[in-house]
Amino acid sequence: MNAAEPMLSIQGLTVSYDGIAAVKGISFDALPGEIVAIVGANGAGKTSTLRAISGLTPWGGSIVYQGESLRGVAVHQIVERGIAHVPEGRAIFGDFTVMENLRLASWVCRSRPVLWQAMERVFTLFPRLKDRREQSAGTLSGGEQQMLALSRALLASPKLLLLDEPSMGLAPLVVRDIFRVLVEINRAGTTILLIEQNAYQGLRIANRAHVLETGSIVLSGRGSELMQDQRVKDAYLGG
Repeated sequence: MNAAEPMLSIQGLTVSYDGIAAVKGISFDALPGEIVAIVGANGAGKTSTLRAISGLTPWGGSIVYQGESLRGVAVHQIVERGIAHVPEGRAIFGDFTVMENLRLASWVCRSRPVLWQAMERVFTLFPRLKDRREQSAGTLSGGEQQMLALSRALLASPKLLLLDEPSMGLAPLVVRDIFRVLVEINRAGTTILLIEQNAYQGLRIANRAHVLETGSIVLSGRGSELMQDQRVKDAYLGG
């Protein structure tokens, strides 16, 4: 794939539930090495967009990843192609230890050396998890659970990381730490598609961003530009 070509190209994406449109023909690209943010209120269609890319919900339109359509591709094959999804709510296994959660996510790793290299990477990014590796995941703090959810995704060594509301329910200092790590992950070469209700955090780190309202993209631009847009300030940044 040419570096100038999109890693991910979405054209006319639609998602409906029981005949009600949640995503209404949106189009956007993510270039290799970018952080692309989609911000918007609850119910805007953000989560549905990620679920379509991951193959978790039926969709219409076109989703092309690294030059190949994802239509009809099974969820596990999408992961194998290099797309990892950290869902809203984290979806960790609370009764399992941190290490057991990580081992469950390690099926993508084809060799033990690759697995241990990936494990070392996540423990470097999140040293608190290393200290708690034999602790039940359900007893972790909300921030630590988000770190675990991110770590599971990183074990797949993804080229494209899909993040759904990583700041949700977290204290401001924890949010700052999570977003600092996201920038590190991106700088190491992972393209990130970030869905965020916290518009300030999403726009602050994004190369490009889109504002989604009731299933439609209403504004697009560089993250820094949208932070200065009065409409965005009024609606999402407290004026």
